[in-house]
Amino acid sequence: MWYGDDTVHQDIYNAIAKLCDGFDDDYWLQKDTQGAFPHEFYRAIAECGWLGIAMPPEQGGSGLGITSAAIMMRTISESGAGMSGASAVHMNIFGLQPVVVFGTEEQKARMLPPLIRGDEKACFAVTEPDAGLNTTQIKTRAERFGDYYRITGQKIWISTAQVADRALILARTSPAGSSGGKTSGLSLFYTPLDRSRVEIRAIQKHGRHAVDSNMVFFDGMEVPVADLIGQEGNGFKQILHGLNPERILIAAEAVGLGHAALRRACSYARERIVFDRPIGQNQAIQHPLAKSWMNLEAAWLMVLRAAQLYDSGAECGAEANTAKYLAAEAAFASCETAVLTHGGMGYAAHYHVERYLRESWIPRLAPVSAQMIMNYIGEKVLSLPKSY
Repeated sequence: MWYGDDTVHQDIYNAIAKLCDGFDDDYWLQKDTQGAFPHEFYRAIAECGWLGIAMPPEQGGSGLGITSAAIMMRTISESGAGMSGASAVHMNIFGLQPVVVFGTEEQKARMLPPLIRGDEKACFAVTEPDAGLNTTQIKTRAERFGDYYRITGQKIWISTAQVADRALILARTSPAGSSGGKTSGLSLFYTPLDRSRVEIRAIQKHGRHAVDSNMVFFDGMEVPVADLIGQEGNGFKQILHGLNPERILIAAEAVGLGHAALRRACSYARERIVFDRPIGQNQAIQHPLAKSWMNLEAAWLMVLRAAQLYDSGAECGAEANTAKYLAAEAAFASCETAVLTHGGMGYAAHYHVERYLRESWIPRLAPVSAQMIMNYIGEKVLSLPKSY
């Protein structure tokens, strides 16, 4: 892995790779087959302090930033854990950046240490079925009654809600367009999931069975005013502090997934003998594998560029979105090539590459589509008219 000359980054890679050695491909295949959350892996990451890699030192974190977190997440995924391993800890790494940036000192002291220690798990409740990526149109509402809010509405594609203790929730506290433009009136809360007032329905899906995805229904769930993050009505602007890091980390995970598939494909191509020669000697096998490596490493450079910009406090929207797009496409192509390299055996679960291919759809689809990324680049970078 290329990460410059930073010895801290090299140490992160070495430490995470060593930790991941204790969770081999068979572990992840078993979790995927059973649809079981990888609690053992999560606990190992937490006990070594890695959940706080990008959190403030004052709350027990390492304060190392998103570049370090990207190296960590690529290494987890590349170990063979793929998106299952990455998604198990993903939300804890980036999701509470709005709390880090906008939370009070009391909130940070109360909310962050349990997450960093691994005592609590969190989920990210923003997406809604009728709004999609048009976040300003979400309908989940939070009505204030004295010293608490009451949240009612529906969210969808909420990862880890089955095992989460708390949720970062974006809800409407005033009607759309009532004041301050279309992004106003949304507020952000980080609060316990009161399961007596929340119904969580698992979504049966194509891959990443070890980490649940869900529909979540809030039925008047009470949230203390003390769990409101920042100012009421400014939630949309606050949530943006979680979006760019999410794109960067998803991209890093995609690069790792692509390399996991590439490693298995190259091993198989060296060992598989057909017509008295290893199939990897054939250029029809070699060239797609070489192309996969080049595309993955090119995407990785954009991941590092976006992460470094974010860590320096600079605008990184174009770079974060571009990294996510390039990494997702490179990972998908690499995983598909790995299956094809294995031929018929690529369809067998025992060889793991079919699992990687199923998981490679995730960064292509979430958290933002390829088409919306191209819309963003067209408008924000190329100054073309807004198309939506």
